[in-house]
Amino acid sequence: MEKEVLITDDAVVLGILMLSLGIVFYTESLKQGFWPKFYKIVPGLFMAYLIPAILTTAGVISPEWEVTSSNGDVTTHTSKLYFVASRYFLPAALVLMTLSIDLKAVFGLGWKALAMFFTGTIGIIIGGPIAILLISTVSPETVGGAGPDAVWRGLSTLAGSWIGGGANQTAMLEIYGYNQKLYGGMVFVDIVVANIWMSIILIGIGKSEKINKWLKADNSSIEALKENVSRFSQKIKRNPSLTDIIIIMAIGFGTVSFAHLCSGLLSTFFESFIATISSPSTRNIFTFLESKFFWIISIATIVSIGLSFTNAKNYEGAGASKFGSVFIYILVATIGMKMDLTMIFDNMGLISIGIIWMSIHALLLILVAKLIKAPYFFLAVGSQANVGGAASAPIVASAFHPSLATVGVLLAVVGYAVGTVGAIICTILMEIVSA
Repeated sequence: MEKEVLITDDAVVLGILMLSLGIVFYTESLKQGFWPKFYKIVPGLFMAYLIPAILTTAGVISPEWEVTSSNGDVTTHTSKLYFVASRYFLPAALVLMTLSIDLKAVFGLGWKALAMFFTGTIGIIIGGPIAILLISTVSPETVGGAGPDAVWRGLSTLAGSWIGGGANQTAMLEIYGYNQKLYGGMVFVDIVVANIWMSIILIGIGKSEKINKWLKADNSSIEALKENVSRFSQKIKRNPSLTDIIIIMAIGFGTVSFAHLCSGLLSTFFESFIATISSPSTRNIFTFLESKFFWIISIATIVSIGLSFTNAKNYEGAGASKFGSVFIYILVATIGMKMDLTMIFDNMGLISIGIIWMSIHALLLILVAKLIKAPYFFLAVGSQANVGGAASAPIVASAFHPSLATVGVLLAVVGYAVGTVGAIICTILMEIVSA
């Protein structure tokens, strides 16, 4: 039975989300009493995500709800808040956070960033078949099914999502022809498991110093980048005028406008071009190029990196990255709103596969980080560039420092490129162990 939702008006819900963010920031700013101790353990970013999740679980708000008409027809309505935050606020945030970036220093972070990203990819590729093997020993029916209903076909869509993103997920659905009536169950597992893992990563950010000490990680390149950006910001810092704020918004949303314009043209061009490729397997590898979201994020990032070589970077002194951070927190709140905590118990069989799968991904990342002494930043962002893609990798990266959001985007773009190929390899392995 569909849960009753108290508030469905997006204007009201947005106000509630902003109030929840206000509570988080206010309590985090307190210097005495319970809250300083609380936020030493639980990062504010995690609370910005958790409070909307609790409100959704309680039925106060919801990302979607059903309405029954007088004649008995049931219509599903979806909140537009996540769409607006991810398509408009996220690219604007990336622009404003990247204005002052030192691109040379970003590339100076070294090979460990890519090593951790591809470790995360390998963790997803091998995690799927291992999870199927383990679950099949205790519950064979959970990983069974035949023809279009075969569970391994459905899990192929998770592999696409967790290595690349939505476009790669859709490509896997087309390639392996999973029963679309059952597809909602896989989307459900994707949302629950990916959000649980993101929650753990966000909590880890608050303990990153201890984690780095345990990893014996050399964090100097990241600290140097943060220090360079902070020093530059301090040097050009000024009290922003109304003109400064308007120009900052013009830079951010002007770039978003340009990205949307170009994404429509490019996605249409590649859709037509890819349709001419005769081989279905080759065609599906490049499906991500048809995604408007991929092009929006890519173009916004390219433009913002270009602007970082101009005088536009001086608007960091008027607080450009702070406005970007506001947009990121709004996005985090809308992501939290998509998580109903009771969903964890709705389908424990498939959820258990997802949890084992993600645990293998996490354990491999920890093992490799320990071996190569990679800082927690690379582990967290490398993982989210795979599992969360361009929507959440910049969130995690910017939690360490706003200037690091670009690292998350660049790795997420790599994820789009390798997502379908990696997912196909994973699915072949899952099909073999399911036989």
